[in-house]
Amino acid sequence: MNEILLYFAIKYEGDFEKIYNAIMSKEKIDYSLFNKYKEEITCQYTTVISSNYPLKLKNLNRPPFVLFYEGNLDLINKKCIAVIGSRNNSEYGKEMCETIIKELVNYNYVIISGLARGIDIIAHENTINNNGLTIGVLGNGLDYYYPKENKDIQEIIKTKGLLISEYPPLCKPQKNNFPARNRIIAALCDGLLVIEAKRKSGTMITVNEALNLGKDIMCVPNKAMENSGCNYLIKNGAYLVENAKDIIEILNGSLIM
Repeated sequence: MNEILLYFAIKYEGDFEKIYNAIMSKEKIDYSLFNKYKEEITCQYTTVISSNYPLKLKNLNRPPFVLFYEGNLDLINKKCIAVIGSRNNSEYGKEMCETIIKELVNYNYVIISGLARGIDIIAHENTINNNGLTIGVLGNGLDYYYPKENKDIQEIIKTKGLLISEYPPLCKPQKNNFPARNRIIAALCDGLLVIEAKRKSGTMITVNEALNLGKDIMCVPNKAMENSGCNYLIKNGAYLVENAKDIIEILNGSLIM
C-alpha cells in the first residue's frame, strides 16, 4: 500500500483530491511508469500509513498521503514554534524576529516556517545562526529552490534541520500549492507566532488553519493605522507577545490575558 500511495502522489503531484479519487476508484498502476518515478526520487518519504508518519499531521482533515523529506524527521516530535509573517517586512519586524528567535533557540524550540521571503527566511536564517534547529515546509518539490535566492539556506536546512513537502521532488512551484502548504505548518507547530502581516495575506490562511486545530495564536504588535493583521488578531483574542518569555508562558498556560 505504501508504494500505491507513492505512485499516485507522484503521478498527481501531491494533489490530495486527485490522489484520493484514484485510490477510491481503484485506478490501476502502470508499473513501468512507477519504476521511472522511483528512479527520479532523490529524497526520503513517508506515507500516511507508515510508522514514522508524523502524528501531528493526522489531526488534519486532509493529511498528506505522502510526505517527502530531507533531514531529520524526528525534529517534528520536538517542541515546535511556527514563525510566519510579511514578505515585505520592516526593519522593526526584522529586529523583533531576530530577537525572539534567539531567545526561542535558547529554550530549545524548533522553529518552523515556509521559506518565503521576508519573516520566514529571517526566522530560518537566525535559527541556524544561533545554532538552533529549523523545519522548512515547501510548497513545491524538494528539488526546486523557490525563491531562487533561498538555495544556500535550503541546502543548510536539509543537512542540519528538516525540509518537508507533500509535493514530489520534481514538482514545480505553483500558486495554488502554497495555501495548502500552510495547513502543514499549522499542524506541526505547538503555537503560531505572527510577526507583521496584512489583514488579507497568506499569513492569515495559516492563522485560520491553526485556529481550526486549536493552536495558540501569538502576535507581535504593530503601530496603529498600518492595516496590521497582528493588531487585528490581538483585538480578536490572539496573545500579544513582546519576547520569548511571553511565548513560553502562553504555551505553559501561565500567562493571563
